[in-house]
Amino acid sequence: MILISACLAGAACRYDGKAQTCRMFLEKLTAGETLPLCPEMAGGLPVPRTPSEIVGGDGADVLDGRARVVNRDGEDVTEAFLRGAKLAVALCRRYGIREAVLKSGSPSCGCGCIYDGSFTGGKRPGDGVTCAALKRAGVRVRTEYSQRREE
Repeated sequence: MILISACLAGAACRYDGKAQTCRMFLEKLTAGETLPLCPEMAGGLPVPRTPSEIVGGDGADVLDGRARVVNRDGEDVTEAFLRGAKLAVALCRRYGIREAVLKSGSPSCGCGCIYDGSFTGGKRPGDGVTCAALKRAGVRVRTEYSQRREE
């Protein structure tokens, strides 16, 4: 069983109210091989929602209180991102999940590359909040792109 970003399994839960459906993940969901989760929704954010980015660091810095997650309107939404990350870790522990495939670029799910906090489309190295929390919990995390290459 692997944890996956719910948008990859067809859930219309992205910030823009859309899905990022990948047929491979739909097949794995149907076969009972995945547990889909949208950490942002789980943390209490609505769909659609104002885009958010990490300011002052990456997901690990957010977990350590050195950075914040803010939306394009300047609202601090850090606590919602932390709640979603905590739930993702709890689900992995409860179900013995040791692997996750997350949506690239996201301030929660991004793995290895996230938006730079300027809301200009720029990216920089780093992990999203949920990705960082899962890694700290010993979960192997990959993006949907690395999963597609392996299939």
